[in-house]
Amino acid sequence: MGEILHNPEKRQQRFAVGIPMTGLIRAEWAFARFGQVIPCNWSQFDVVSWLSPYSPIDFLVADARNIIVHDMLQVGAEWLFFIDHDVVLPPDTTIKLNERMIRDAVPVMSGLYFTKSRPAEPLVYKEIGDGYFADWKMGDEVWVCGLPMGCTLIHTSILKVMYEESEEYVIPGKGAIRKVFETPTKVWFDPEKGGWLKRVGTEDLNFCKRIMEEGIFDKAGWPEYKDKEHPFLIDTSIFCKHIDMDGVMYPSAGEEAAYGKSDISQDAE
Repeated sequence: MGEILHNPEKRQQRFAVGIPMTGLIRAEWAFARFGQVIPCNWSQFDVVSWLSPYSPIDFLVADARNIIVHDMLQVGAEWLFFIDHDVVLPPDTTIKLNERMIRDAVPVMSGLYFTKSRPAEPLVYKEIGDGYFADWKMGDEVWVCGLPMGCTLIHTSILKVMYEESEEYVIPGKGAIRKVFETPTKVWFDPEKGGWLKRVGTEDLNFCKRIMEEGIFDKAGWPEYKDKEHPFLIDTSIFCKHIDMDGVMYPSAGEEAAYGKSDISQDAE
C-alpha cells in the first residue's frame, strides 16, 4: 500500500509513493508502475527494487490513505505521491513530477483520468456538486476546487498540519492513527425542514474541502493559496487510464477526443 524511495545518504526522503489496494492489480498497472522513466540523479538500487515497500492491504480507502500518511510522516518524506491500484500511469509521470517539484512546486496537484463508465467523464471539478468541468484542452493546466487521489502529489507540510489537527482513531492491527482522510457519511434530523437529511461523498473531495475550509494552506506555509477559489492543479498532460479488473481502460470510447487530439494519451489498450 505504501512505498518509500530510499536514499540512505539523506536525512529526509524526497519522494514517497502510497498505493491503496485490495491486493489485486492488473498486469497493465504493474508494467506502467514499474516501467516509469526515472529522472536523472534519483536514488535507485536497480530496475525493480529501487523502492522499499510497505504492503498492508484490504483496508477501506480512507483508512488505507491514513495509514500511508502516518507511515510517510514517520519516514520524513518531503512529498507523497498517491497512485490508486486502478490508475495506469503514462511512462513519463515521474519525469513531469520531478520538474514540478524542482521548478514550479504546487502543494496539491494531480494528473488527469476519467470515470470508469460509459460514457466516461473527466474527473475535473471546478465546483463541488455541479458536474464535471469541460472547458479545457489536453495538455492544459486546470485549476479546480476538488481532485481525485488516484494520481496526486501532495507536499508533506499540508499533510503534517492536517495530521496534527485530526481526530485519533484505532485501526485493528495498525494501532492509533489520525483521520486525515475520511469518507463523509452523516444522517441527521433538521427540525426547521421537518425531515431527515443526509450527506455522503468521497474521501478525496472531502480532503480538498477540508483544506480550504480549515485554512490548511496558510497554516502549512502556502499563504498564496489560501484565498484561491480553485487552489488545486490538474496537469492534463499527465493523462492516465482508469482500468477495471477485466482489463477495460477508460475512457474506452474515445471520449478524450472532445478535449483535442493528444499525443500524450496512452496507447496501452
